[in-house]
Amino acid sequence: MKALGIIEVYSFTTAVCVADVAAKASGVKVIAFDRNRPVSADVPAPLVMAVKVEGSVSDVKAAVEAGSEYAKSKGKFIVSHVIASPGEDVDKMAYLMDINKDKFNKKLPKSFREAK
Repeated sequence: MKALGIIEVYSFTTAVCVADVAAKASGVKVIAFDRNRPVSADVPAPLVMAVKVEGSVSDVKAAVEAGSEYAKSKGKFIVSHVIASPGEDVDKMAYLMDINKDKFNKKLPKSFREAK
């Protein structure tokens, strides 16, 4: 993986729209969604979602910027980050999908799915 981008937003619908905007903004691949149900009553939505994308550093930066701007325009943005050249363990964590009950993304490279 050359770069990993993560955009955290409120609501599942916003996450799907952010993924769409990000993927259309540049040549990235959406690799996973994560969800979290906050315990605190201070959170303005019952669901926090993280959209994960991969690609070249420039593509990931463009995608994260576009996706973040969309979420901000809807008042649903939390945080975003781009990691250039993530380490192998970060690379593996990126493919975990909480939305799939903590199973690895089926498209995860075979080398990540094999026990070492």
